[in-house]
Amino acid sequence: MYLLNIPYKMKGSFGFLLIICLLATFGCAEKGIPKERYSQFSMKKSHVMDGNNLTVKLENPLMCPIRIWLSSDHPSIKPTVESLSPILLEEKKDTTLIFSDLKDFKDDIGYHIVMGNPEKEIIQTPIELPFPKSKSYTIIQGNNSNYTHNSDYSRYAIDFNLKVKDTVTSVSDGYVVGVIDQYQHGGKDEKWKPFGNFITIYNPDSGLFFQYVHLTYQGSLVKVGDQVKSGQAIGLSGMTGQTDVAHLHFNSLIPIKGKEGIRSYPIEFKEGYQGKALKKGDIVKKE
Repeated sequence: MYLLNIPYKMKGSFGFLLIICLLATFGCAEKGIPKERYSQFSMKKSHVMDGNNLTVKLENPLMCPIRIWLSSDHPSIKPTVESLSPILLEEKKDTTLIFSDLKDFKDDIGYHIVMGNPEKEIIQTPIELPFPKSKSYTIIQGNNSNYTHNSDYSRYAIDFNLKVKDTVTSVSDGYVVGVIDQYQHGGKDEKWKPFGNFITIYNPDSGLFFQYVHLTYQGSLVKVGDQVKSGQAIGLSGMTGQTDVAHLHFNSLIPIKGKEGIRSYPIEFKEGYQGKALKKGDIVKKE
């Protein structure tokens, strides 16, 4: 709360406008970085010591493959867990690892988890635009461009100028494998990057993942595990995470080897638009 000490003699429209401007300035100040971090899905994992035996249980709750890298500083198992990693678990599968004759083991098992199987063949097929039929939107950032589309993870992403709470639709059939919709704010600084709401959908036929980013607070209309159809409403757009403009950041992704796990992939839309050719200012319409 800000207390404004306005001189008594400042009367009339000027004083009123000054107060309005000051309140607007304070009201638009960037919110603080969230203290809590959310995950797009919950991985079921545990490790338990029974005497000198260590049992590690891993369960994939998703309708997509995942890879797990285990790590430990314990000299007896460090070489083994490094040689086993990554451990591939297909959708809804689980595994149990048992390490025997361990002494002085401390709770030092680490887990690094990424989605997808890089050995699966990718089948590129045209997808729908990520909004309802009869709607048209302007591209505000295209492929391989500065501000944020210049990394392997986002190189072929496209930003559409959807407004806050505009409907977002699935570009293909698939399964929901990730949801975050608890963040409320955003900002232009890179420090805001981890705090955007998004949905991740996997198409098992094509092997492609699709992400819909910057959704509004509680803006997901689906949950992890849901099966969705192409064109189905799945969320509401917003401006959470690294952005100061309301829009939908849409990205197609494929699995790659290594702990990075996944990278951006070129897209083609059924409406005839080539993702690589779209640039800032272009208008796209879904018939």
